[in-house]
Amino acid sequence: MGSPVLSNRSNAQPRLGITEPISLGGPTDYDVIKTRELEKYLQDAGLYESQEEAVSREEVLGRLDQVVKIWAKAISRAKGLSEQLVQEANAKIFTFGSYRLGVHGPGADIDTLCVGPRHASREEDFFGELHNMLSEMPEVTELHPVPDAYVPVMRFKFNGVSIDLLYAKLSLWVVPEDLDISQDSILQNADEQTVRSLNGCRVTDQILRLVPNIQNFRTTLRCMRFWAKRRGVYSNVSGFLGGINWALLVARICQLFPNALPSMLVSRFFRVYNQWRWPNPVMLCAIEEGSLGLQVWDPRKYPKDRYHLMPIITPAYPCMNSSYNVSLSTLRIMSDEFRRGSEICEAMEINKADWDTLFEPYPFFEAYKNYLQIDISAENAEDLRKWKGWVESRLRQLTLKIERHTYGMLQCHPHPADFPDKSRPFHCSYFMGLQRKQGVPANEGEQFDIRLTVDEFKHSVNVYNLWKPGMEIRVSHVKRRNLPTFVFPGGARPSRPTKVMWDSKRTSELKVSGQSLEISHESRAVGSGTDDENKRKRADDDLDDNLRSSKSPASLPSSIREFHDDRTISTASSCSIKHDDSETNVIEGQKSEKSDLNFPEEIFSEKSEINGSGRGNVQVNPILATSDMSNSKEAENLAIEKIMSGPYNAHQTFPEEPDELEDDLEYRNQVKGDGGDGKSSSLETLNLKAVVATDPVISNEEMIHLTHLRSGGGLEELEPAEVTAPLVSGTPAPVPQKKPLIRFNFTSLAKAADKST
Repeated sequence: MGSPVLSNRSNAQPRLGITEPISLGGPTDYDVIKTRELEKYLQDAGLYESQEEAVSREEVLGRLDQVVKIWAKAISRAKGLSEQLVQEANAKIFTFGSYRLGVHGPGADIDTLCVGPRHASREEDFFGELHNMLSEMPEVTELHPVPDAYVPVMRFKFNGVSIDLLYAKLSLWVVPEDLDISQDSILQNADEQTVRSLNGCRVTDQILRLVPNIQNFRTTLRCMRFWAKRRGVYSNVSGFLGGINWALLVARICQLFPNALPSMLVSRFFRVYNQWRWPNPVMLCAIEEGSLGLQVWDPRKYPKDRYHLMPIITPAYPCMNSSYNVSLSTLRIMSDEFRRGSEICEAMEINKADWDTLFEPYPFFEAYKNYLQIDISAENAEDLRKWKGWVESRLRQLTLKIERHTYGMLQCHPHPADFPDKSRPFHCSYFMGLQRKQGVPANEGEQFDIRLTVDEFKHSVNVYNLWKPGMEIRVSHVKRRNLPTFVFPGGARPSRPTKVMWDSKRTSELKVSGQSLEISHESRAVGSGTDDENKRKRADDDLDDNLRSSKSPASLPSSIREFHDDRTISTASSCSIKHDDSETNVIEGQKSEKSDLNFPEEIFSEKSEINGSGRGNVQVNPILATSDMSNSKEAENLAIEKIMSGPYNAHQTFPEEPDELEDDLEYRNQVKGDGGDGKSSSLETLNLKAVVATDPVISNEEMIHLTHLRSGGGLEELEPAEVTAPLVSGTPAPVPQKKPLIRFNFTSLAKAADKST
């Protein structure tokens, strides 16, 4: 018979996707009502542009298309082509991204692609002649070419509309006006930069072809983009997901529920991805090898693809993983957000929550006790803009390095936005929340040592090829109560929370259709009342009073000490983290009292609870329930389980990070060598891959054990020590005694490793 959720497909509606839909059921009255509410909510939130702005964008695109056509004829004549070829010479503008998908908002950039003939080069003609033409036009402002980027781009404003313009050089003498770039043959004899540039348009168009209802897809995607930005998980460069990633995730849900309205699609989005067992890939269509020999994503063939933690595969040839930036930290955070969204959607179905609840902003500066503050500054606005772009591309490396060097026991939550300090010109700050990994034991007084990690990060930033005097970076630790006021709305520290958030007002038991849904008490979000604030401050003060020195590395087991000595190059600078045994956390779904630190659930458990128990336990909605099992949540869970048993499941078994911490490809041509400005040091020769891969003491299996222990433990507390001392040689620098250390809990680590074996 098969799963009751899966029904026979209608001959009039071809199947989209690599599996059967989960449900072909149409909308209920409830779905219609909630969809109208959602559309009004998005409209009131200002997510739709005005008719005047839409007309203005179309005019700009038409004008830009005229400009590139004139450019194509001009360069053809300059290269001595025949007059006939000059008259036939053509270039064409395509759009992609949010504008092409129809989900852009007011003031959004337009991603555009200029397709030109084979004799129009990228360097000389596109970044040369076309750049000069645009610079002479009064309606073009803020023109900024980035020819060395992973995907070369020219950025500018045209009549106030922001444009990102890519270039693709085809192997055609004449570009036809009716060119179809979705055909794989368009990639014939194309260079790598052209393939990357074409990829955006090809993927966007393929997404629109692979969704059953474009309007429902657009409304749902607009909703999910808004939600992701409010919850702080919309940023590809920070290791979360960008626009194309969210589009692919939403498109897959539309395939699985082809007749659902947006309100149901939003609910099913959270239900499906809350239960998804990453790193099973999300794919809209089968991966084709193609006939051009281009590499496609395949963990069975390419070992590097096995390290991808959250594969979201693009549907156009060559199929690639669009979310390779995701790290253990960011995946854990997004998984926690999917769980929260699923719970809220279920509460909405019984009128215990509303759309406001779902879109509550994530209270980042209330969620942690400890933060890293990364301050950057420059001499002028233009230098700061370039410096920010470079530093942002490196911040993900700081997250990876911290987790690698602490064996995944110190976890980071990067905030995707920067915060300008209006009292200081040409200055802004980035922040990362810090917490100890859930389930890792700790002894009172023991600390992490991340000084080397921070020094490595600062070094990798300071080798910027376009560095200028005044470009500075400073990394320091700050406790929650000492956060600078410019991070808060209005520049004033709130005396108390203004509203009770979803996570803090949930009860321990939510009645759903006569059954109980267990929800752990978590103070990840804002609590309420001044009493909580006073208790929190007293707890922080107690941590300061009880600071103890850490144990000497000399007393550690030799296997751990050897690895520590091998990678500790310098002791310059300091940041410290310390734990408090008075606080506990939640392990594997057990309820426990917690502090205002967040301890997300481990996402790489070997137990997969998606068939009506654990995290996958979802109840029947009384409003939607009927005698027809097609609406059964249990049956949907079984269908999701079936979907995730695809051909790549057995090959995706690597929860750890790859041995090497890769540089951001977009800026790989902007890193300096050893000479020049004196900013290089012996740290530049540090090869973490060699340290980890060749160390005879720590095996991969041991690394996994060390990273994924599930014992009980406490919290860590950072001491406010600024990390500023530079590395000037390969010898260890003395540690300033006036600043406390961050020392890693090696003794507890060794004991935990012994227990795990």
